[in-house]
Amino acid sequence: MSFRTLLLITGFVGLAIGLLWIGQGLGLIIWPQESFMIRQTEWALYGAVVAAVGLGLVVWARR
Repeated sequence: MSFRTLLLITGFVGLAIGLLWIGQGLGLIIWPQESFMIRQTEWALYGAVVAAVGLGLVVWARR
């Protein structure tokens, strides 16, 4: 596995996790039901940071 492939995989995973955290933090994704992150706006902010880093990794790997 090349370094570029590893960066792409890490970036896409980070992007997906970040988007999930944004959805949970804003109360748009209620999964799992007992999650402590539901409707907690700080998790939406954390998710935005993680998604931005993931997107940055994807862009960097594709250069």
